[in-house]
Amino acid sequence: MVLVVGAAIVRDGALLAARRTTPAATAGRWELPGGKVDAGETAEAALVREIAEELGCQVRVERWLEGEQPIDGVHVLRAAHCSMSGGEPRPGSDHDELRWLGPDRLDEVDWLEPDRPFLPGLRAVLLGS
Repeated sequence: MVLVVGAAIVRDGALLAARRTTPAATAGRWELPGGKVDAGETAEAALVREIAEELGCQVRVERWLEGEQPIDGVHVLRAAHCSMSGGEPRPGSDHDELRWLGPDRLDEVDWLEPDRPFLPGLRAVLLGS
């Protein structure tokens, strides 16, 4: 299985959601931003790299969320609770819109299926932050 990592970036009681532009099957839907772990790379290093590449900001991994979610027959998603450590996130080539969602607004966007199981735990994190 190929490991994909997603960043649950939390700031001021809100979670960052990113709307995909590609591929066509997922365009217009929302996700925790991130990407694939390269050979010889740790999951944490991959997540920090992917966020810098995709959103132009820096994050710090606070802790990995429980569980892994299948994406397809080849990829599996792990997500981490992250905090901002530099810069301001901005849409790039993979995303056309970013939104900060409070715990009562998480259901306002159409999340990709692999991200959905992480939402209840993230809602609890937001309520406690």
